[in-house]
Amino acid sequence: MKILQMADVIRYKTMTTDELRETFLLSDLFRRGELSLTYVDLDRTVIGSAVPTAAPLVLPTDDALKASYFTERRELGILNIGGPGTVTVNETTYDLDNLDGLYVGRGNEHVSFASADAARPAEFYLLSYPAHAVYPTSLIRSQQLDRVKLGAPETANAREITKLIHLEGVRSCQLVMGFTQLHTGSVWNTMPPHTHMRRSEVYLYFNIAEGERVVHLMGPAQETRHIVIADKQVVVSPGWSIHAGVGTRNYTFCWGMGGESQVYSDMDALAVADLL
Repeated sequence: MKILQMADVIRYKTMTTDELRETFLLSDLFRRGELSLTYVDLDRTVIGSAVPTAAPLVLPTDDALKASYFTERRELGILNIGGPGTVTVNETTYDLDNLDGLYVGRGNEHVSFASADAARPAEFYLLSYPAHAVYPTSLIRSQQLDRVKLGAPETANAREITKLIHLEGVRSCQLVMGFTQLHTGSVWNTMPPHTHMRRSEVYLYFNIAEGERVVHLMGPAQETRHIVIADKQVVVSPGWSIHAGVGTRNYTFCWGMGGESQVYSDMDALAVADLL
């Protein structure tokens, strides 16, 4: 398990492009036949991916967790962004199609991942936070969920939001998770911008066409920076930072949050005109 230590808002001001990318960006996920995990000291987040091919992949624990198994004191959100696959939790196997999710509660000793077709493997995105309460493992069929439509073509941000793990749906200890799909011709996400010191946020950008990019904006409103992001890369956003982006064409991103508040609308809004 890799260890990623966040910079604070003071160090952030003097960071180079390479330093920003090394600190806030994960660019080596979704390797075929591998399971990858990164421990982030911000809210003790674990971010990972599992791309099983010929053989299943078992979710390990790590010395950094000081736990006998991964979910001994943690909960886990899973989103499949690839081909059909399965996740086995203890003795129960769940089938996940593209954009289906799974919530795995605290206290499940065995978690493993498999693909239905090794030539078109499942690509499981993993997001985990510490948990002090137990909630049941739940399969989430995204096609059966209502979508929230926001934005407009005039502002290039027409999009649909699907909430997977949240207070009014599948419950968790602190994890909130879902994904946003931008319509053709729309490129902006999370604009107008906001911050929320009560929780950090993690963005996985995917369905970015080959050769295209997303410019992710971060930082305090009066001192923004940017990170250029390719397909299937992850950016970590501290509570003091905005988290918005604009693509060279439409894309999809998975948002996940952990911290004090699980209220989806809990945010401190900022005016576009105040950004510098």
